[in-house]
Amino acid sequence: MLQQQFPDSLQFAAAATQTDSGQAALTSTFTERLEQSFALLGEFVPALFGALVILFAGYLVAKVIEKGTARLLRRMHFNQLLERGGVMQAVERSGSHLNPAKVIANLLFWCVMFAVLLVAANAIGLESLANVFSELVSYIPSVIAAIVIIILGIVLGGFVGGLIMASAGGLHGGPWLARTGRAGVIVLAVFMALQELGIATDIVTTAFAILFGAVALALSLSFGLGNRELAAEVTREWYQRYQAERRAIDAEAAADAAEELAEETSEDETAEMPMPQPPVAVAKTPVTVSARQFEESKP
Repeated sequence: MLQQQFPDSLQFAAAATQTDSGQAALTSTFTERLEQSFALLGEFVPALFGALVILFAGYLVAKVIEKGTARLLRRMHFNQLLERGGVMQAVERSGSHLNPAKVIANLLFWCVMFAVLLVAANAIGLESLANVFSELVSYIPSVIAAIVIIILGIVLGGFVGGLIMASAGGLHGGPWLARTGRAGVIVLAVFMALQELGIATDIVTTAFAILFGAVALALSLSFGLGNRELAAEVTREWYQRYQAERRAIDAEAAADAAEELAEETSEDETAEMPMPQPPVAVAKTPVTVSARQFEESKP
């Protein structure tokens, strides 16, 4: 009966009740989310503080390592050693003026910093960033090995070039051969460094094989076509020298065989000769001469 008399009032009261319950639910949901946010923030702030401490301490350690490495390399006269090996000349020819000792010190600094960033990312809980830094840190040894390979290649290339220049520098084309040998060793070192870095290993190997084959073919063609007469003369001299040595060896062997045969023949003839008879002893008879005969025998 009340519903029939006051239908609008009842509907308004029901709507008000539903609105109040919805607002209460919304308020409770907002409160819960706010509490969760504060809880997450409370967990993140200590982790962030710990990461900042790790970064600061790691930066100090990296700087100490950088300074110590630079000082140690200066005491070892590292730049002078590279200059003797020809590395500094190669760097200067490339147009850059780098300090190898400083470069190595900076490289060690960033190696330590990458490791520190990895630890800091793990402390914060940034797994994706930690994975990126982990891959970078695992790639650093390959980079160091590649740099060492290139430096050794430059040093060895300078040694090979100097050796060729010392042995064939007076010949026509000797300096060109020295430069070619030096460049070949350096190119080989660069290909080895790229393979160590894992940069398109199959392509690098194929390219090196093609380049090596092309250089060998070019050298063989240039020698065969441009030096036909010289090659024929050198080959003829080698063959004549071989024949002369062979004839001398055969003549010496024949002389030795003839000498041995003569010795054997003389030994056989000596064995066939009869043994000589011993001499017969003849008895001596004393002769008696008188004084008269002795006087008569005088003139």
